[in-house]
Amino acid sequence: MAKQFIKRFLPHPHQLQNHKVLKLFGTLLTNPNLWHLNRYSVATAVSIGLFVAYIPFVGHMLIAALFAIWLRANLAIAVLLVWIVNPFTMVPMFGFAYFVGAKILGMSMTDVHFHSWGICKEIWEPLLLGSIVCGGVLAIIGNFSVRIFWRIQIAKAWKLRQLQRR
Repeated sequence: MAKQFIKRFLPHPHQLQNHKVLKLFGTLLTNPNLWHLNRYSVATAVSIGLFVAYIPFVGHMLIAALFAIWLRANLAIAVLLVWIVNPFTMVPMFGFAYFVGAKILGMSMTDVHFHSWGICKEIWEPLLLGSIVCGGVLAIIGNFSVRIFWRIQIAKAWKLRQLQRR
């Protein structure tokens, strides 16, 4: 049942294989493991997508695709999840990451005004550390959530099958 739930939201593999950015990978995208929906591939893809989304660099889709290919995770889910970072969520997410990084490093919170690139020298360390920590925590929570959801769905299907046999 979890497979059917996920398949409703995923694009067809041929759509992603023909995407202009993903064409760079050529025949690597024909590996059926990248499109298979099982507990490992979906949970790993969720972890990849959530972690990469928090990285404050450009090229999220490309980075997520590389990790998904390397770790044999579901490519579509990994690439789609990086879009949780968008113009509406970017400021709160990276603001929170900066806050977390500054607290870990023991730095005082400075009022950030992006009027020049000089500010990047002051905030890059707490922003990068906070992004890695927040992305890692979110990836772990996402991975465990998918595994728990998957297990619950399997248990429900098992019980339903047992009831039908009676």
